[in-house]
Amino acid sequence: MILTEEFSLTEDTKICDELTGLPSEPIDSIVDPLKRFLHIESTSGIVLLVATIIALLLANSPVAEDFLALWKKMFGFRIGEFQMNYSFQHWINDFLMAVFFFVIGLEVKRELVLGELRDIRHAALPIIGAIGGMLVPALIYFALQHGSPAERGWGIPIATDIAFVVGCLVVLGSRIPNNLRVMLLSLAIVDDIGAILVIAVGYTESLNLNALVLGLLGIACLLGLMKLGVRNVAVYLGVALLIWFGFHESGIHATIAGVIVGLLTPTRAWISEGRLRKIVNSGMCFLQGEGWSSSSERYAALRRMERAARKTISPIDRFETYLHPWVGFVIMPVFALANAGVTIQVSDFTNPVVIAVIMGLFVGKPVGIILFSWVGVKSGLAKLPEGVNWSMITGGGFLAGIGFTMAIFIANLALDGNLLSAAKIGILAGSVLSAVVGVILLVLFQPKREQVK
Repeated sequence: MILTEEFSLTEDTKICDELTGLPSEPIDSIVDPLKRFLHIESTSGIVLLVATIIALLLANSPVAEDFLALWKKMFGFRIGEFQMNYSFQHWINDFLMAVFFFVIGLEVKRELVLGELRDIRHAALPIIGAIGGMLVPALIYFALQHGSPAERGWGIPIATDIAFVVGCLVVLGSRIPNNLRVMLLSLAIVDDIGAILVIAVGYTESLNLNALVLGLLGIACLLGLMKLGVRNVAVYLGVALLIWFGFHESGIHATIAGVIVGLLTPTRAWISEGRLRKIVNSGMCFLQGEGWSSSSERYAALRRMERAARKTISPIDRFETYLHPWVGFVIMPVFALANAGVTIQVSDFTNPVVIAVIMGLFVGKPVGIILFSWVGVKSGLAKLPEGVNWSMITGGGFLAGIGFTMAIFIANLALDGNLLSAAKIGILAGSVLSAVVGVILLVLFQPKREQVK
């Protein structure tokens, strides 16, 4: 989530910061702004858009053949009789994207435990709207492609791309109420949950039970380590890789392992703030005494305070903060480069698969969200957030039709060959139309300035 609250430091805080802050170096003036830039989630949408445009340009240029062949190159490793040898694209979609899905799992866990979705009164509208925004697009696509080889692609138009939606919300700025932002982001989270279930259930053709048991044993081991109080991140990383391997070999898509590990990540810190205060006070007493002259004891005291400070940050906060820049500025752009490159011709837009995907995203999403939200409000199951009206819900419904990342991911699972290429064209066209119309409607229907919060 993007924090928009502004605050000012008191004089005491400034003095304290000057006394306790780290010494400044010339390189900090370059690195610090870059760090802040990388931690703004909306910026990842810009990077993702640039990567998509580059992929499209290269796929429709004289170097298209070499560019597309790059992602098909095989590499892997062998251990005795066992080997894993897959294309570059496969490693991106199955391994790197497992990290992306791990972060999705963290975000879902945060929303369910700490965010808007923990309160059913606040969560009712985005949940009901998201169900409609998944069901109607899937039905439209299925109706248009029923009986054709592309029928399996019914899951393509169901999910919303959070990065692009956040980017559009930032462009709109203060023109829309904060409550609408919260609703759209909550709706996108519920969409992700639905897409994850669709991937796990709808696109698993066969199961290797032995490998699945290995993955489940990894999950049990993970829970056991948490119960025992193991705090070594490297140990958990090893178990997470075991879970990923088990799911990869089982036939259930390997990225589901990332979601499961994310959902199991604790939201509570290992060390409370009160305990940290005692450890720091104890260390300060030592450092102010004679022990300061002993390098070994000084090192031990500082290390103890360092570990305690780190472990007062919950695992979910630590991993989200660390991985968000990597996912937003490396993994997702690489995924776009590897998957968004498709040759486009004007005649492609008459392809039935292209039309079905566009209809699902551009028509099905807003219709489903508006219709189900209206029924939810009229039935008393949900209520409109303060400052949000049906015109804004309509604009937000169109924005939710931006389905780039997850839509392409599901398309890769459901289709191949020319059908996959057609689906990608439909995803790109449907997402662009949804973004443009959604932004225009929200600008046209923006409330009066004094009503915006």
